[in-house]
Amino acid sequence: MSIKGKKIGVLFESDFYENEIMYYKLRFPEEGAELHFLTRLWGQPRITFTGHEYKVPMECNESFENMSDAELRSYDAIIVPSGMVSDRLRYTEDVTKIPPAAEFMKRAFAEKKIVKGIICHGMWLMSPVIDVIRGRRVVVHNNLVSDAKNYGLKYVNEDVVVDGDLITGRSGGHCHLFARKIIETLAVA
Repeated sequence: MSIKGKKIGVLFESDFYENEIMYYKLRFPEEGAELHFLTRLWGQPRITFTGHEYKVPMECNESFENMSDAELRSYDAIIVPSGMVSDRLRYTEDVTKIPPAAEFMKRAFAEKKIVKGIICHGMWLMSPVIDVIRGRRVVVHNNLVSDAKNYGLKYVNEDVVVDGDLITGRSGGHCHLFARKIIETLAVA
């Protein structure tokens, strides 16, 4: 099942779950997709982040900050990965403003043609902009089921849940099922 020519963005930060990220690094390009890791670069040309369990270093040199609407629309899928990535990306210098990564996801959700993938604790990133997905069917990590319900989401006890342009996965350990569903969805788009 080829997704040749499709463009996928994965939000990225320290404390990433190495097994999940390494799986994406291999699996999406294997199907022909162009894969980009996107982060806040804080004015730097690149940042080296470290993984959560094995402290694997990985450099990122692409940012979602100041991304134009046209460039955003060039993506076929945007993924919020598991683990602490979303918690780190929720940081904002001004607590009266929406964090840049959450604002980016709000913009992505305004583009119905972009598949949005959120797995495990990735749903944390959506809390500042939860109105864009309130009422949607989702699965999250077991530790976040109450959060999902408090966000006004419809929790479904499955490993992967599809609700239109939103694909959610239970945990980083389910990244293979989650990635497969994203690939299947992009292959028919």
